[in-house]
Amino acid sequence: MSLRARLALLYTLIVGGILLLFGTAVYVAVSSTLNNQIDRNLIRITQTVIQTSRVDLNVITMPRLDLSADVFIQVYGRDKNLRAASANLQMRGINSPLDEAGLNSQTPVFRDVTVDNARLRVLSTPIEIAGTDRLIGYIQVGTSLAAVQTTQQILLIILLAGAVVSMLIAGLAGWVSTKQALSPLEAVTNTALQITRADDLSRRIPYRGPPNDEIGQLINAFNQTLSRLENLFESQRRFLADVGHELRTPLTVIKGNVDLMRRMDCTDEESMEGIEEEVDRLTRLVGDLLLLAQAESGKLPLARRTVELDTLLLDALHQMRVLAGERIQLKLGEIDQVLVCGDPDRLKQVLVNLIGNAIQYTPDGGEVIAGLGKVQSQAHLTVSDTGPGIPPEDIPHIFERFYRGEKSRTRSKNGKKGFGLGLSIAYWIVRNHGGQIEVMPREPHGATFSVWLPLAQGECKEES
Repeated sequence: MSLRARLALLYTLIVGGILLLFGTAVYVAVSSTLNNQIDRNLIRITQTVIQTSRVDLNVITMPRLDLSADVFIQVYGRDKNLRAASANLQMRGINSPLDEAGLNSQTPVFRDVTVDNARLRVLSTPIEIAGTDRLIGYIQVGTSLAAVQTTQQILLIILLAGAVVSMLIAGLAGWVSTKQALSPLEAVTNTALQITRADDLSRRIPYRGPPNDEIGQLINAFNQTLSRLENLFESQRRFLADVGHELRTPLTVIKGNVDLMRRMDCTDEESMEGIEEEVDRLTRLVGDLLLLAQAESGKLPLARRTVELDTLLLDALHQMRVLAGERIQLKLGEIDQVLVCGDPDRLKQVLVNLIGNAIQYTPDGGEVIAGLGKVQSQAHLTVSDTGPGIPPEDIPHIFERFYRGEKSRTRSKNGKKGFGLGLSIAYWIVRNHGGQIEVMPREPHGATFSVWLPLAQGECKEES
């Protein structure tokens, strides 16, 4: 059964249940009201008969009363013999008690009985001499329940017919309303099937209803999922293309050198050095990719201990002065003593990657400045350069794998080409240390990379 059919059935059952409770309450209330009205009428007639009757030598003489045709009266003596009866009973030849069990009651009692195939409501009342407890007879007053039964039957038919019609209307209304409400879900299903068949993740589901209702939130979440999947698959395709491109060059060099040595039928030292360099390049690439995969999955092994980040920064600057040489001024800005919890080797790798990236994209005569300070409960590390800067459209992608903003930032002067993994590795190492890394343009030109790390609080818990 479809969701639409289940909802329409649910609406119908709810309406039917409500009408059942309401109809039952109405039926009981009307029946109780009619019965109470009949009982009050029987009591009034009984009291009138008793008050207007004559008792001579314990013989009760019933007065002539203007009674309706459906009211029946019998008077019995103390010996339970019939003494008097209303004319309508005499005409029908009914001499038996209207309610035989009522003649044995010492208190007034109401009973529903069947007399001559007719349902009667009978009040049996013992008659006593006023002021004494002396029983002198019984009076039974009955009235037909035909009007009550007819009223109940008509009311029951009306309630049942109204319930059936209301349930049909509710079911139809539920069917139409759920079709209108669930039509966006059909669009979701059709779009998902079309995406599956065509592998087109660029499609989105249109929705013209309120964006904050349940359907709107569902479609918005589905569209966001499609967007993330599209970005993920695009990133995967780009990753495979970049890896293939990075592997093609060293493999081509290795193959060329091997072919050259095969044709020369001798080992050429220069070719062997070229092969060794490209093998080292491939080794670094594979190592960076494995490290990046571990970092992205959150399974990067970290030997956490208390690290003097200022000492680590000075070591990294000293190491990178060789790369900067004479063409780049490598400066130390403001520095403070800072302790953090982390893996010193991985944190130094972050510093080396950031400083090396700044040196690579800074033209001759430029400068790279590194600084370290404290901001509340965080360590703030900055690496600034005077390069051409980063265009705003490149900033959201600067930490992606194999990304190099070569449109605006000058290539390295030493002819060595990186893989475009350094900033991505630095990003994930910082994330695994509970910190953040960001980049901002530097006025008037250049860029500033900022790393935020939580300060050490007490002893660090070592992790392997």
